[in-house]
Amino acid sequence: MAAEEKPITKSEDQRESLSSVSGTVKRIVFRAKDSGFNVLLLEAQGFVDPIKVVGQGPELNEGEVVTATGKWRKHKKFGRQFSAELIHPSQPSTESGMKTYLSSKAIDGIGEVYAEKLVKTFGDQLFNVVEFEPKRLLEVSGIGKKRAQKIKETWDRDSHRRDTLLFLHNHGIGGGLANRIYQAYGQSTIKKVAKNPYQLSRDIRGVGFRTADTIALKTGFEPNDIRRVRAGLLHLLGEAANQGNCGMSVAELADGAAELLGINVDLANEGIDAEFEDGGMVKSVIEENKICAFLPEIFLAEEEIANRVKALREGHPPWKTIDCDLAIPWVERGSEFELGDSQEKAIRVAVSEKFTVITGGPGVGKTTIVNAILKILSAVNVKINLCAPTGRAARRMSEATGRPALTVHRLLQFEPKNGRFHHDSDSPLKCDLLIVDEASMVDASLMSALLSAVPSHAAVILVGDVDQLPSVGPGRVLGDIIDSGCVPVFRLIEVFRQAAASRIILNAHRINSGTIPDLGRPAEGSDFYFVPAEEPEDAVEKVLKLVCERIPDRFGMDPVRDTQVLCPMIRGSVGVQSLNRQLQNALNPDRQKIVERYGRSYGIGDKVMQTHNNYEDSVFNGDIGFVVDIDADNESVNIDFDGRLVEMEFNNLDGVMPAYAVTIHKSQGSEFPAVVIPIMNQHYVMLKRKLLYTGVTRGKNLVVLVGQSEAIRIAVHGRSSGRPRLSRLKSLL
Repeated sequence: MAAEEKPITKSEDQRESLSSVSGTVKRIVFRAKDSGFNVLLLEAQGFVDPIKVVGQGPELNEGEVVTATGKWRKHKKFGRQFSAELIHPSQPSTESGMKTYLSSKAIDGIGEVYAEKLVKTFGDQLFNVVEFEPKRLLEVSGIGKKRAQKIKETWDRDSHRRDTLLFLHNHGIGGGLANRIYQAYGQSTIKKVAKNPYQLSRDIRGVGFRTADTIALKTGFEPNDIRRVRAGLLHLLGEAANQGNCGMSVAELADGAAELLGINVDLANEGIDAEFEDGGMVKSVIEENKICAFLPEIFLAEEEIANRVKALREGHPPWKTIDCDLAIPWVERGSEFELGDSQEKAIRVAVSEKFTVITGGPGVGKTTIVNAILKILSAVNVKINLCAPTGRAARRMSEATGRPALTVHRLLQFEPKNGRFHHDSDSPLKCDLLIVDEASMVDASLMSALLSAVPSHAAVILVGDVDQLPSVGPGRVLGDIIDSGCVPVFRLIEVFRQAAASRIILNAHRINSGTIPDLGRPAEGSDFYFVPAEEPEDAVEKVLKLVCERIPDRFGMDPVRDTQVLCPMIRGSVGVQSLNRQLQNALNPDRQKIVERYGRSYGIGDKVMQTHNNYEDSVFNGDIGFVVDIDADNESVNIDFDGRLVEMEFNNLDGVMPAYAVTIHKSQGSEFPAVVIPIMNQHYVMLKRKLLYTGVTRGKNLVVLVGQSEAIRIAVHGRSSGRPRLSRLKSLL
């Protein structure tokens, strides 16, 4: 053990059990203003030499007295240090401490010379003078009105920031989140949080209702305060949206609030009525006279989709009538393939209608139809835009068509400064035809924005597999449009001969039809395998061996870039979190420049995924990248997202997770050379037909299921659909 870590009066065992250390900041080794992360050398009580303290806290200065609460740990590179969860500052009380503090330029206008003069003049009453009698600063030779005013302004600003962050820390909000709140509210933070802590959950990413509720109850809010009730109701509606619903029935909402908040249903209904009156929620009666509540933005999004679909489907396309009796044979000759009857019919309608939907599973020829349409319409100079909801889906679309395809966000040109899209109804896209691939992934809000930007003369073709999982966001837009019968829909079911050679495609269609996939031993060179594993530990071991050894050795695929583990669930021994840790250690054991944030670690070479839309960095939910560098001085990580280098602050890593394993939900719109899917009875709550079908259809060249055949049977037979999402779009159409 290093000498600097030996306490004067405490044994090593006692020191290891310490929950806090107090002392004077001797040196600031590192400080990140944005995230509040500090590395300090602290002259701590009971220790011979300064100790290293790392952790989140307010902006500190040398000479300040602090108390750090946390625990000791041994860092691989930096040795033993105190890892602080919170750092509480206070001004130094001794004259020597004051000199050190002021000499560190903690206050604008004061350096070593003036620090000496001020302490000599006012002694240990210096800070009281600055706080309450700033005019007395003029008693010090060399300090005039301007310097005195600057000293007072800096003191007030820094004191307010420290007090604010300490207030947040004392209410359970620490680290980067406290700094994020202060950046949003500034000097009004304490006032706003004390007045209505629930506003935090609306304004600040990372603050949920439960955190806001804890603060509110600590600051004196009564459990039956109507502000608490209304915040809880909005939280429940938000949770419903996170599960894909556009709203909730009023009865379920009231019951849910009563259970969540520990209140009676009458009070919950009072809160619902207040939200309806103030516009925080919108009331609507849907099928079977069910009264429902909707968040306004989702309510309006579904209405906008319905209005735009109705308007766009009217009239004729902006190109001259196509003679398909001539065009289709011309396409076939140039492409050296023969179109099936269903494909021909889809092409004929798509080039003559203004709004068309083409849906079907893998191997049914959706891409062939799109390419034929593109070839026919390009020959008559139709201006066409191609887009898809994710970067990977857009890249696949571009590769399949040989034409540029953009993500929806990039097509509409999202503007982070104002949080809006450049292209909308006032500034529509410049196109005659918009083709949207992987349309099942597009939620109500994004589809509303997209269709609003389509010029009234243009045509739209939605392409996707409606049998896959619906969008992560609220709504089932593609399904509702299809079920409404308001536009031509072509559901392709014939698997073409070339595709029929693939066991991936055949088994995907078996799953989708409610039939158990063929789990028998396949012939040599097959693209679909089942590896039995009855126990979770066995499944984990086999997943690791498949990814790290067997697939690379047998198929020559890169275990990180070509192979993707897809899990039904996040938690559990065979879930995303557990498998990510083990795959990360196995596939990138010698990571360099490791940074730890939000309970996860990141190092150079790590595979990561963005888990929510980050408009500031133009990285979106589901984007996969690789860490290429970590800059500790600037507190940033450089991540390569499909060839685009993004510098991301440590503070924004709460939206980035290791991606050696991801959920099947997060894999939507993506395709991987090889997919490994653990499927166990422990995943029971998520075992649904759409989930398994979506996972299997993510594999391009190889799919391996690992686990229990009973779990596969449950997914295919037992829970085929689950509870349908609540939406209004079908009835609106």
